[in-house]
Amino acid sequence: MKKALISVYEKDGKLFDFVNFLNRKGYQIISTGGTFQYLKKHGINHVLKISEITSFPEILDGRIKTIHPNIYGGILANRFIEEHMNSILFHNISPIDIVLVNFYPFFEKIHLKSFNSLIEFIDIGGPSMLRAAAKNFLHVTAITDKNDYILVKNEIEYNGMTSLKLRKKLAGKVFNLTSAYDSAISQYLLEEDFPTYFHSSYKKKMNLRYGENPHQQAAYYVSTIHQGAMRNFHQLHGKELSFNNLRDMDIAWKVVSQFSEPACCTVKHSTPCGVALGKNIIEAFQKTYYADDISFFGGIMAVNVPITKELANEIKNIFLEVILSPSYETDVLNILKIKKNMRVIRINEPISDTLEYVKIDGGVLVQQVDRFLSKNYKIVTKKKFSDKELMSLFFAQKVVKYVKSNAIVVAKGTQTLGISGGQTNRIWAARQAIERALEKSKRDLVLVSDAFFPFRDVVDEAARSGGGIRAIIQPGGSIRDEESVKACDEYGIAMAFTGKRHFKH
Repeated sequence: MKKALISVYEKDGKLFDFVNFLNRKGYQIISTGGTFQYLKKHGINHVLKISEITSFPEILDGRIKTIHPNIYGGILANRFIEEHMNSILFHNISPIDIVLVNFYPFFEKIHLKSFNSLIEFIDIGGPSMLRAAAKNFLHVTAITDKNDYILVKNEIEYNGMTSLKLRKKLAGKVFNLTSAYDSAISQYLLEEDFPTYFHSSYKKKMNLRYGENPHQQAAYYVSTIHQGAMRNFHQLHGKELSFNNLRDMDIAWKVVSQFSEPACCTVKHSTPCGVALGKNIIEAFQKTYYADDISFFGGIMAVNVPITKELANEIKNIFLEVILSPSYETDVLNILKIKKNMRVIRINEPISDTLEYVKIDGGVLVQQVDRFLSKNYKIVTKKKFSDKELMSLFFAQKVVKYVKSNAIVVAKGTQTLGISGGQTNRIWAARQAIERALEKSKRDLVLVSDAFFPFRDVVDEAARSGGGIRAIIQPGGSIRDEESVKACDEYGIAMAFTGKRHFKH
């Protein structure tokens, strides 16, 4: 008689239907305590307790119930090897054909405050049995996912057994799951940013329509152990999200999350194109739109306060790919839904990333997230900052760290007017940012750079604004810093060094 070992934490109707099917097909069901009770209660009577196979009771509060040669011998025996079969026959061990296990929910319980409580959700027997079954996929069907019940059921129904192709696929799913499970436990216990072995634990949330381009397939995965803003957002309206949407959403939300005042940010191609603060969200939006109304078209917009009816009416006639907000006032969705395809996202989680990764061919670069933002600075020019200039500089600093290097942000008050980055030299980025800003305003401007000025040419370019740019903050550290300081003094521009750069490649 064929045997199926069933030991699950999650018990539902799908499980009952599948086990009932196996029972009808003549499989002897072997089960552990909780699963045994569930099956018996629901009318599946021909079930053996695991202790009837092992001749040993569950001990240590259930920590040991399946770890026994009578179980693992039945799972691991290679039926093509006569010695294996003679050995289990000698020890009165029966082969086990199906192993269906799901684990204690460590992923779901990882945020428990009690360390001792969480330890009890580290499954030992379940992963061990599944790994054994997966290793012996030539003969054993290992099942981890209830969505696979139907595949197994169909093959048994029509072929009397599962195919090697299916068993191999299911074995791969086992090791895919166990590696993620072990990774989550490892990260929780180690609490190290850079352990000896780099691994991660992510679960697929959705397939995406395509990647950066239509010919590239893509999917979105979320962490099994960390929360994070982009893990818990809710889409309220619009078509499916794309690969590029998600990347831009992440940046837009990170920018506005830095501010306590009402803030608005638009992002396009992974680069902020307009950021502003306001007394209310309408003012913040209008200043952001004015900052770069051309790039606004088809962009991603995030705000850090609820979207009002007034704002909804302002944006309903503008083409935006995505809108992100912590909440939406009553009836706002009815206004926004006029745009059939525009994605409307509710997002509330704070930014929590501590590490970021960049894949390169054959490796992964891992670094701490650039969260550093200090108000420490050293004035290096004769002219000092006014309070108004200082406020504007600190605002622009929070934006420049999200712009691709070489990054230059020109701002007026708490409104960006010129943003440029991703250039191969700083003077080009400065020239573009300044030109864009001067189209909007010719006075009371400040300039922030993500890295030092290698030459005085950026200051010279700023001076061509005709006195529009009156203050600069940059990290400093160039061997030619004195040239830039001297140039600022010549033009009457105030400049300070922060000592910290903010490259974003």
